[in-house]
Amino acid sequence: MIPIVYYLALAVILFALGILGVLLRKNAIVVYMSLELMFNSANLVFITFANYFKVLDGQAMVIFAMTTAAAEVAIGLALMVMIFRVKGSIDIDQMNHLKG
Repeated sequence: MIPIVYYLALAVILFALGILGVLLRKNAIVVYMSLELMFNSANLVFITFANYFKVLDGQAMVIFAMTTAAAEVAIGLALMVMIFRVKGSIDIDQMNHLKG
């Protein structure tokens, strides 16, 4: 049996890598993947505690979160494709010019 601390440490590492990716990268796709990494680390925590306490609430929450993430991926990637068609780049610094 693997201790719960290992799962939580993995979730913290994944979340920290996601935060670093969001803060340090300028490519919108890499930032988007970093956000998904952060969501998956939260899902790992839900699953870990659901398994530890032997309840299904955490697993149900993960199913809803994964369904929402799938819809988010479809919409987010469609937006990035449209921005790339208009601007020719998906650099976050250039997206500031989309305001006006």
